[in-house]
Order: sequence, then C-alpha cells, then structure tokens
Amino acid sequence: MSELKKSYEKLLKGNQEWVKEKIDMDSSYFENLAKGQSPDYLWIGCADSRVPDNEITGSNPGDIFVHRNIANLVVHTDTNMLSVLQYAVEALHVKHIIVCGHYGCGGVLAAMDRSDKGLVNHWLTNIKEVIYKNKTELQAIADEKERGNRLVELNVIQQVQNLAKTSMVQKAWRNRELEIHGWVFDLHTGKIKDLDAKYDELEDLDDVFKFTMPAYQ
Repeated sequence: MSELKKSYEKLLKGNQEWVKEKIDMDSSYFENLAKGQSPDYLWIGCADSRVPDNEITGSNPGDIFVHRNIANLVVHTDTNMLSVLQYAVEALHVKHIIVCGHYGCGGVLAAMDRSDKGLVNHWLTNIKEVIYKNKTELQAIADEKERGNRLVELNVIQQVQNLAKTSMVQKAWRNRELEIHGWVFDLHTGKIKDLDAKYDELEDLDDVFKFTMPAYQ
C-alpha cells in the first residue's frame, strides 16, 4: 500500500474508531445526534487546520455552527459567510457569535507582506484595510512578531464590528439577545484570549451603520 493511500485511509480508520468509542459510551449517541441541531454559538474562524473549534473549546458535535475562511474575515460582499450568518441567526437562533483568530495567522502575515500573491490579493485587501486604519499603532511596534500578533487582534476586532453592521444581526437585536465576541487562540499555549470586543445591542453602533427595519417575528 502506498504512503499516499495509507494517509488517506488513516482518516477512515479514525472514523471507525471514533464511532465505536461514542457507541461504547452511549448506544443512542448517533440516534440523538441525527434528530437535529440547536447550537447556541456561531463560530467564524480561520481555515487553519490547527484551530478546531470543538476541540479547543471542549464542546461536542451540535454545540457550534461553524464558518471558516482565510483569516476569519467578515466581508459584506461574501455571500457564503452572509448565508451562514443568516441561517444561524434566523433559523437556529444562536445566542452568541464568536469571531476567533489565532496568533501566527498566515493570512494576516501575508497581508503585512507587500509582494504580489495573485488571486488571494483581493481577499487580503480586507486585512490591509485594517493595517491602514491602525497604521500609527502598528508602526510603533518595533518587533515584527509582536506587530503581527497585534494585527491579529485588530483584525478580529474589525470583524466583530463588521458583524454588528449587518442587517441580520441588527434585526435580531430588536427583539432578542444576541452577543458578538472577539477571541484569539494562542497556538503556543492552547489558550483562548477574550479581547472583550463585545457587541450586544444597536446602541453600540454609530447611527450611520444602523438600518431602519422591523424586528424578526
């Protein structure tokens, strides 16, 4: 058997072992899992393979509704992200939306580099806007690693703000509780840092970003 096939079949074998472990613990585990989902959380995270939402939060399948992309961005022209957001807010009625970045994010570091990277340039421009907005603070940080870490945090904070500016979130705020949070995961310690960048009501926004609309029924 080739090494390529072995690496592929490792995942299928892992699935079989996982199924057995779950059934040994609870014979009705998958029967209950198949009944539906009612997560309290929407997770908007980075596509990085080292930041698995369930594992780093100690949660279970069904607890977190997930959307991931390069550098955990909330872009108002991204219909993929907006569709996930709409379903999470309108259909699942999540109570919390978490934007989780991570230190050492390749997308953030790539945005700090001025070299041409092809198609991904268009996506990274969203992070470059964060750099431009916070240019004075970032230029004052001499250490490149520390500058990158701070940009990771500023990027998360910006995406939290972007979520608050969406019509879906604002409609929900008119008749129920919904909180938006900004987190950063530290790969070196395994710990999550809460940036305390919380939005939970329309009053947190400047009037220019507020929509006039009815609340969700």
